[in-house]
Amino acid sequence: MKLRPLRDRVVVKRLEEQEIIKGGIIIPDTAKEKPDQGEVMAVGPGRKDDAGKLIPMELEVGDKVLFGKYSATEVKIEGDEFLIMREDDILGVLA
Repeated sequence: MKLRPLRDRVVVKRLEEQEIIKGGIIIPDTAKEKPDQGEVMAVGPGRKDDAGKLIPMELEVGDKVLFGKYSATEVKIEGDEFLIMREDDILGVLA
């Protein structure tokens, strides 16, 4: 990937959700909700505080994260879909 996020932004790729079918009902792809879990693909250097000191990112490439449904900007790069969001929009890191 040739995208380097700026400041406190991260690039996340959604994780595919496990499809569970109950009672034989098949839900079409267009009606499914998008998963709110992803893998961090790239991180920016961090943000600066009021004094100009760089505060490094807590996230690392490869972290599995949870994020809000409407907290990211969707982009398509080389045919793959990614999300760009601020580190503050990440709700947690999955262990």
